[in-house]
Amino acid sequence: MRLLGLAAAALVALAPLAADAHGPTRQKVTETVEIDAPPEEVWAAIGDFQDMGWHPAVHSTTGEGGNAIDATRLLTLGEEGGPTIAEVLYKFSDEKMSYSYRITEVEVTVLPVTNYSSHLTVKPGADGGSIVEWRGAFYRGYPNNDPPPELNDDAAIAAVTGVYRAGLDALKARFEGTN
Repeated sequence: MRLLGLAAAALVALAPLAADAHGPTRQKVTETVEIDAPPEEVWAAIGDFQDMGWHPAVHSTTGEGGNAIDATRLLTLGEEGGPTIAEVLYKFSDEKMSYSYRITEVEVTVLPVTNYSSHLTVKPGADGGSIVEWRGAFYRGYPNNDPPPELNDDAAIAAVTGVYRAGLDALKARFEGTN
C-alpha cells in the first residue's frame, strides 16, 4: 500500500512536467449564416470546388478534377501574383450539398495553421431559406511548444474564423443585397 502511495505522489509531482511537454491540440471552428434564398440556389453558387470566386479574399481559382475526389485547386489571394493556398477535395455530395477538403500547402504567414481540413455544407433553413455551415479543424501554425503570438492557437482560430466569416457574410450579401 505504501508503494502505491509513493507511485501516486510521483505521478502528481510529474504532472506539471507532462503538461509543459504537451504540444499543440487540434482546434475547431464552426461558423454559420442564414440566407434568405433556396438551398439549391446557394449550393449552385458555392458547390463547385473549382470556383471559389464567391469569397472576397480569393482573386482566382485554378485546379483540376472538377468535383471528383482528389480534385485539386489553387487559390490566389488578394491580387494577381498574391499568396496561394493549395487544396485537395476528399468528399463531395451534390445530394447532401456538401464537400470536404484539406489544405495541402500554405505558408503560415498567410494562414497560421497546419493539418487543416474543412467541410462546407448548405442545409434547408426556415421559410425556404438556407443555412450555410463552414467548419474546420486544424493545428496552430507553430507545432512546437511556446509558439510566437502570430502562430499560436488564438491566432489560428482568429484567422480561420475571419476567413469563414468573410466568405459567409459575402454570400449573404450576394443573395440578400446586404452589406
